[in-house]
Amino acid sequence: FSVKVYVKLNQNSPRILCITNHLRNSELIDPVSQWHGPSGNILSENSSVKISPTGTLVLRHFTADQSGVYTCSLIYKLTAAEPTKKLVMKYFIYAYSDPNYYYEFTVQYHAAPCNSIYNISFEKTLLQLLSKLVAELSCEITLIKSECHHVKMQRAGLQNEIFFTFSVASLDQGKSNIPCQQGTCDASESLSKARILIENFFKHQAEITRKSSDPLPEIYYIEGTLQMVWIDRCYPGYGMNPVSHPACPDCC
Repeated sequence: FSVKVYVKLNQNSPRILCITNHLRNSELIDPVSQWHGPSGNILSENSSVKISPTGTLVLRHFTADQSGVYTCSLIYKLTAAEPTKKLVMKYFIYAYSDPNYYYEFTVQYHAAPCNSIYNISFEKTLLQLLSKLVAELSCEITLIKSECHHVKMQRAGLQNEIFFTFSVASLDQGKSNIPCQQGTCDASESLSKARILIENFFKHQAEITRKSSDPLPEIYYIEGTLQMVWIDRCYPGYGMNPVSHPACPDCC
Protein backbone atom coordinates (compact mmCIF):
# COMPACT_ATOMS: atom_id res chain seq x y z
CA PHE A 1 0.00 0.00 0.00
CA SER A 2 1.12 3.58 -0.56
CA VAL A 3 1.46 6.58 1.77
CA LYS A 4 1.94 10.27 0.90
CA VAL A 5 4.63 12.17 2.80
CA TYR A 6 5.31 15.92 2.52
CA VAL A 7 8.76 17.33 3.21
CA LYS A 8 9.46 21.06 3.25
CA LEU A 9 12.29 22.16 1.01
CA ASN A 10 15.69 22.18 2.73
CA GLN A 11 14.25 20.61 5.88
CA ASN A 12 14.56 17.07 7.22
CA SER A 13 11.77 14.61 6.53
CA PRO A 14 9.76 13.03 9.34
CA ARG A 15 10.81 9.55 10.42
CA ILE A 16 9.52 7.22 7.70
CA LEU A 17 8.90 3.72 9.04
CA CYS A 18 9.49 0.47 7.23
CA ILE A 19 6.79 -1.28 9.23
CA THR A 20 3.04 -1.16 9.81
CA ASN A 21 1.40 -0.06 13.05
CA HIS A 22 0.23 -3.65 13.55
CA LEU A 23 3.73 -5.11 13.22
CA ARG A 24 5.28 -2.41 15.43
CA ASN A 25 3.63 -4.11 18.40
CA SER A 26 4.75 -7.60 17.38
CA GLU A 27 7.99 -9.48 17.95
CA LEU A 28 9.77 -9.99 14.65
CA ILE A 29 12.45 -12.60 14.14
CA ASP A 30 15.44 -11.78 11.92
CA PRO A 31 13.91 -8.64 10.38
CA VAL A 32 15.80 -7.27 7.38
CA SER A 33 14.75 -4.02 5.70
CA GLN A 34 15.90 -2.36 2.50
CA TRP A 35 15.01 1.01 0.97
CA HIS A 36 14.90 1.85 -2.74
CA GLY A 37 14.89 5.45 -3.98
CA PRO A 38 12.96 7.04 -6.87
CA SER A 39 15.44 5.81 -9.47
CA GLY A 40 15.24 2.25 -8.14
CA ASN A 41 18.65 2.42 -6.46
CA ILE A 42 19.25 0.87 -3.04
CA LEU A 43 19.58 3.64 -0.46
CA SER A 44 22.56 3.70 1.85
CA GLU A 45 23.68 6.11 4.57
CA ASN A 46 25.19 9.38 3.36
CA SER A 47 24.98 13.10 4.12
CA SER A 48 21.36 13.29 2.93
CA VAL A 49 20.10 9.83 3.93
CA LYS A 50 19.90 8.33 7.42
CA ILE A 51 18.64 4.78 7.99
CA SER A 52 18.31 3.40 11.51
CA PRO A 53 19.10 -0.24 12.41
CA THR A 54 15.34 -0.90 12.46
CA GLY A 55 14.89 0.53 8.94
CA THR A 56 13.51 3.98 9.79
CA LEU A 57 14.38 6.46 7.04
CA VAL A 58 15.13 10.18 7.44
CA LEU A 59 15.92 12.35 4.40
CA ARG A 60 18.04 15.36 5.30
CA HIS A 61 18.05 18.81 3.69
CA PHE A 62 15.36 17.67 1.27
CA THR A 63 15.54 19.02 -2.29
CA ALA A 64 13.05 18.99 -5.15
CA ASP A 65 14.94 16.34 -7.11
CA GLN A 66 14.63 13.95 -4.15
CA SER A 67 10.87 13.82 -4.64
CA GLY A 68 9.45 10.57 -5.93
CA VAL A 69 8.43 7.05 -4.99
CA TYR A 70 10.38 5.37 -2.19
CA THR A 71 9.88 1.65 -1.56
CA CYS A 72 10.80 -0.30 1.53
CA SER A 73 10.82 -4.09 1.77
CA LEU A 74 10.80 -5.85 5.12
CA ILE A 75 11.59 -9.56 5.40
CA TYR A 76 10.75 -11.17 8.74
CA LYS A 77 9.33 -14.13 10.67
CA LEU A 78 6.76 -14.05 13.46
CA THR A 79 7.98 -17.39 14.85
CA ALA A 80 11.10 -19.38 14.12
CA ALA A 81 9.03 -22.23 12.68
CA GLU A 82 7.00 -20.09 10.28
CA PRO A 83 8.10 -19.36 6.71
CA THR A 84 9.63 -15.99 5.93
CA LYS A 85 7.20 -13.17 5.15
CA LYS A 86 7.79 -10.07 3.06
CA LEU A 87 6.14 -6.68 3.42
CA VAL A 88 6.50 -3.99 0.75
CA MET A 89 5.58 -0.38 1.52
CA LYS A 90 5.47 2.40 -1.01
CA TYR A 91 5.83 6.09 -0.07
CA PHE A 92 5.09 9.00 -2.40
CA ILE A 93 7.39 11.71 -1.01
CA TYR A 94 6.72 15.26 -2.16
CA ALA A 95 8.90 18.34 -1.75
CA TYR A 96 6.79 21.37 -0.91
CA SER A 97 7.23 25.07 -0.29
CA ASP A 98 4.99 27.65 1.28
CA PRO A 99 3.10 29.67 -1.32
CA ASN A 100 4.21 33.07 -2.44
CA TYR A 101 1.25 35.44 -2.43
CA TYR A 102 0.14 38.85 -3.60
CA TYR A 103 -2.75 41.24 -3.12
CA GLU A 104 -5.19 42.02 -5.90
CA PHE A 105 -7.13 45.29 -5.70
CA THR A 106 -10.14 46.52 -7.64
CA VAL A 107 -11.23 50.15 -7.59
CA GLN A 108 -13.70 52.34 -9.51
CA TYR A 109 -13.35 55.91 -10.74
CA HIS A 110 -15.87 58.27 -12.23
CA ALA A 111 -14.44 58.86 -15.69
CA ALA A 112 -14.39 60.99 -18.78
CA PRO A 113 -16.16 59.57 -21.85
CA CYS A 114 -14.83 56.07 -22.46
CA ASN A 115 -12.99 57.00 -25.68
CA SER A 116 -11.33 60.01 -24.07
CA ILE A 117 -7.54 60.31 -23.99
CA TYR A 118 -7.84 61.79 -20.49
CA ASN A 119 -8.70 58.36 -19.11
CA ILE A 120 -5.49 56.86 -20.53
CA SER A 121 -3.42 59.71 -19.15
CA PHE A 122 -5.06 59.37 -15.74
CA GLU A 123 -4.41 55.61 -15.68
CA LYS A 124 -0.67 56.16 -16.21
CA THR A 125 -0.57 58.83 -13.51
CA LEU A 126 -2.43 56.65 -11.00
CA LEU A 127 -0.10 53.68 -11.58
CA GLN A 128 2.96 55.93 -11.20
CA LEU A 129 1.64 57.28 -7.88
CA LEU A 130 0.88 53.82 -6.52
CA SER A 131 4.24 52.44 -7.69
CA LYS A 132 6.08 55.30 -6.00
CA LEU A 133 4.07 54.69 -2.85
CA VAL A 134 5.34 51.08 -2.41
CA ALA A 135 8.77 51.34 -4.07
CA GLU A 136 10.69 51.64 -0.79
CA LEU A 137 9.06 48.42 0.41
CA SER A 138 10.52 46.49 -2.56
CA CYS A 139 7.02 45.91 -3.88
CA GLU A 140 5.68 46.45 -7.38
CA ILE A 141 2.32 47.48 -8.77
CA THR A 142 1.08 45.70 -11.89
CA LEU A 143 -2.04 46.72 -13.82
CA ILE A 144 -4.10 43.61 -14.51
CA LYS A 145 -7.12 45.20 -16.17
CA SER A 146 -8.57 48.62 -16.93
CA GLU A 147 -12.09 48.86 -18.37
CA CYS A 148 -14.40 51.80 -18.97
CA HIS A 149 -18.15 51.15 -18.77
CA HIS A 150 -21.41 53.07 -18.95
CA VAL A 151 -23.19 52.68 -15.62
CA LYS A 152 -26.86 53.52 -15.09
CA MET A 153 -27.28 55.21 -11.73
CA GLN A 154 -30.53 55.60 -9.80
CA ARG A 155 -31.92 59.13 -10.42
CA ALA A 156 -28.67 60.16 -12.10
CA GLY A 157 -28.88 58.61 -15.54
CA LEU A 158 -25.81 57.17 -17.27
CA GLN A 159 -22.27 57.92 -16.16
CA ASN A 160 -18.85 56.67 -17.20
CA GLU A 161 -16.78 54.60 -14.78
CA ILE A 162 -13.31 53.06 -15.03
CA PHE A 163 -12.83 49.72 -13.29
CA PHE A 164 -9.16 49.23 -12.36
CA THR A 165 -7.72 45.89 -11.26
CA PHE A 166 -4.10 45.87 -10.12
CA SER A 167 -1.81 43.72 -7.99
CA VAL A 168 0.88 44.48 -5.43
CA ALA A 169 3.59 41.85 -5.01
CA SER A 170 7.02 41.53 -3.48
CA LEU A 171 9.54 42.60 -6.11
CA ASP A 172 12.13 40.03 -4.98
CA GLN A 173 9.70 37.10 -4.84
CA GLY A 174 7.89 38.10 -7.99
CA LYS A 175 11.08 38.10 -10.09
CA SER A 176 12.42 34.85 -8.67
CA ASN A 177 11.54 31.38 -9.91
CA ILE A 178 13.21 29.76 -6.90
CA PRO A 179 11.17 29.02 -3.76
CA CYS A 180 12.20 30.77 -0.56
CA GLN A 181 14.55 28.83 1.67
CA GLN A 182 13.97 28.72 5.43
CA GLY A 183 12.09 32.02 5.45
CA THR A 184 15.00 34.08 4.13
CA CYS A 185 12.76 36.00 1.71
CA ASP A 186 9.57 36.27 3.72
CA ALA A 187 7.90 39.33 2.23
CA SER A 188 4.66 39.21 4.23
CA GLU A 189 5.59 42.22 6.38
CA SER A 190 6.45 44.41 3.38
CA LEU A 191 3.27 43.39 1.58
CA SER A 192 1.17 44.16 4.65
CA LYS A 193 2.72 47.62 4.87
CA ALA A 194 2.11 48.15 1.15
CA ARG A 195 -1.54 47.14 1.56
CA ILE A 196 -2.00 49.69 4.37
CA LEU A 197 -0.38 52.45 2.30
CA ILE A 198 -2.67 51.71 -0.64
CA GLU A 199 -5.78 51.63 1.54
CA ASN A 200 -4.80 54.95 3.14
CA PHE A 201 -4.13 56.44 -0.30
CA PHE A 202 -7.71 55.81 -1.41
CA LYS A 203 -9.18 56.84 1.96
CA HIS A 204 -7.35 60.16 1.57
CA GLN A 205 -8.73 60.60 -1.95
CA ALA A 206 -12.26 59.99 -0.66
CA GLU A 207 -11.78 62.54 2.14
CA ILE A 208 -10.55 65.20 -0.29
CA THR A 209 -13.55 64.65 -2.56
CA ARG A 210 -15.96 64.66 0.37
CA LYS A 211 -14.60 67.85 1.98
CA SER A 212 -14.04 69.85 -1.18
CA SER A 213 -16.47 72.71 -1.85
CA ASP A 214 -15.38 72.91 -5.49
CA PRO A 215 -17.28 71.11 -8.28
CA LEU A 216 -16.12 67.50 -8.66
CA PRO A 217 -13.43 66.90 -11.31
CA GLU A 218 -14.29 64.79 -14.33
CA ILE A 219 -12.23 61.85 -13.01
CA TYR A 220 -12.40 61.02 -9.31
CA TYR A 221 -12.34 57.99 -6.97
CA ILE A 222 -15.75 56.57 -6.06
CA GLU A 223 -15.71 56.14 -2.31
CA GLY A 224 -16.21 52.61 -0.97
CA THR A 225 -15.31 50.79 -4.19
CA LEU A 226 -11.85 49.62 -3.12
CA GLN A 227 -11.83 45.83 -2.77
CA MET A 228 -8.90 43.55 -1.97
CA VAL A 229 -8.27 39.80 -2.13
CA TRP A 230 -5.25 37.75 -1.06
CA ILE A 231 -4.11 35.36 -3.81
CA ASP A 232 -1.74 32.45 -3.25
CA ARG A 233 0.56 31.43 -6.05
CA CYS A 234 3.17 28.72 -6.41
CA TYR A 235 6.54 28.88 -8.05
CA PRO A 236 7.10 27.33 -11.51
CA GLY A 237 7.17 23.54 -11.20
CA TYR A 238 4.95 23.59 -8.09
CA GLY A 239 1.18 23.37 -7.78
CA MET A 240 -1.53 23.48 -5.14
CA ASN A 241 -4.24 20.82 -5.15
CA PRO A 242 -6.24 20.24 -1.95
CA VAL A 243 -8.20 17.43 -3.63
CA SER A 244 -5.13 15.33 -4.49
CA HIS A 245 -3.27 16.41 -1.35
CA PRO A 246 -5.83 16.86 1.44
CA ALA A 247 -3.12 16.32 4.08
CA CYS A 248 -1.30 19.42 2.82
CA PRO A 249 -3.95 21.58 1.12
CA ASP A 250 -2.00 24.88 1.31
CA CYS A 251 1.31 23.41 0.16
CA CYS A 252 2.95 24.21 -3.15
